[in-house]
Amino acid sequence: MADAWLGAAGRGRPAHAVLLTGIRGVGKRAAAEWMARQRLGLGPPTALPEFRTADAGRGGERSPVDHADLRRVRPLEDKQTIHIDQIRELVGELSLTSYEGGAKVAVIEPANAMTGSAANSLLKTLEEPPGDALLLLVADRMGTLPATILSRCQRLTIAAPPESVSLAWLNRLQPAANWAAALRMAGNAPLAALEARERLDLTDAMARDFTQVAERRLSPIDVAARWSKYEPYFVLGWIAREVQRSIYRASGSAGESFEGDLAESVLNRIDRRNLFCYLDVINRARSQSSGSFNVQLTLESLLIDWAQGLQNSGDRFIRGGLLPIPDGKVNA
Repeated sequence: MADAWLGAAGRGRPAHAVLLTGIRGVGKRAAAEWMARQRLGLGPPTALPEFRTADAGRGGERSPVDHADLRRVRPLEDKQTIHIDQIRELVGELSLTSYEGGAKVAVIEPANAMTGSAANSLLKTLEEPPGDALLLLVADRMGTLPATILSRCQRLTIAAPPESVSLAWLNRLQPAANWAAALRMAGNAPLAALEARERLDLTDAMARDFTQVAERRLSPIDVAARWSKYEPYFVLGWIAREVQRSIYRASGSAGESFEGDLAESVLNRIDRRNLFCYLDVINRARSQSSGSFNVQLTLESLLIDWAQGLQNSGDRFIRGGLLPIPDGKVNA
């Protein structure tokens, strides 16, 4: 990523709008800070440095840059979205003369939090940024970004590093910690593993709940009530990863570690095609912004389907209107 970015700038063809994507906790915000430094002339054009750990618990991974010509746009306190007034203010500021006579940079994160009207108000600026402006959009989820935004940005995907590299970096931070389990729980995103390690006891308890719901030894309603107290993105992400691992196990994938996963007695009564359908429903829920659906009802529906062996996975969501399914059906 660093070589591609620096190479384009060196050839005199730097992108004016860049969309940084990748799983949560992989380092997108740290990369955005590094790119902002390069454009503002605050650092030598060297390779991307190791990411800092500040604010990693929020998925932030940022080492903040302070500069008069740098603007950041985020949801306001106690808000879940970025509103049109925030984008209009940003567009106005970018049209002004640079304070230090050089470039101007704006970082919008998470870009997928922009409302539809906010995204529309940014389109002209993305297509023709004023002066030497650089817009950096950071997105944890791509599903809610309009195609008009995607078409106007250079997309850079930040991939998770190899497991050995992540473990070496994490072990330098704190040797002897159970980083392997935390990294698996974080989907191999090293910065997200910092937060995941603090939740290992919680996810162990959730795994027991999930198995006992499937075995009909726990009420899905009771478990949903307990899980609804946790962060929705964390809970849905954890369920998605457990279902993915169940799919790998049901498929007999070689090289996968399944210690502590669901018992064979559970998987044997679930059709693998329904696991894919179930995962699709979970990911649709994950793509919705916080506050746009009833978390407890959604978890109840997911866990009731799970207790019933996924016989009608997805139908309850569509009939009950819990999730706005764009195409009106779940792909089997």
